Amino acid sequence: MTGLLPFSFFIAYGLMSIPSGMIVEKYKEKTSMNAGWIIATLGAFIFALFPSYPVFLCSLFMIGTAMAMMQVVINPLLRVSGGEEHFAFYSVFAQLIFGGASFLSPFVYSYLVLHLKDGVQSTSGWLHMLARLTPEHLPWVSLYWIFGLITLSMIGWISLTKFPGVERKEDELTGAWKTHR
Repeated sequence: MTGLLPFSFFIAYGLMSIPSGMIVEKYKEKTSMNAGWIIATLGAFIFALFPSYPVFLCSLFMIGTAMAMMQVVINPLLRVSGGEEHFAFYSVFAQLIFGGASFLSPFVYSYLVLHLKDGVQSTSGWLHMLARLTPEHLPWVSLYWIFGLITLSMIGWISLTKFPGVERKEDELTGAWKTHR
């Protein structure tokens, strides 16, 4: 059962990358990116509201789908917005940020689990709110509330941001379903 959790997330990449490319070609970068953030937000909040194993599998699939959409959008957008000659630098810099988040996440997890477990009372307003929203026996679910709020803020940020036009190169075009079948 544990092995299905990461599988649910990563299979979304395999299944959704091609449809995501088609979506980006049809609806453009900004709309597609916001659609991805909306899917990730829904996935996070659905699990935070209904923390169970089957919901977790669906939630992880939704979040994986959103990440596949983001990756399809971000790579050509990064090439255009940062300049093709700086693509490698900005790509590695983005990986550094992802690595930093991976490094910090266990600390956030530990902090939340220690401060929310067994109904520990907190003087912090946001911790008190998380404690009320999160089941006492599952304090780690609070991470999904935080992730949902972050993804929700990304929808707002993306909506307010002006995006450059992206001219796709031949190797960045997805093609029709017929081609993939």
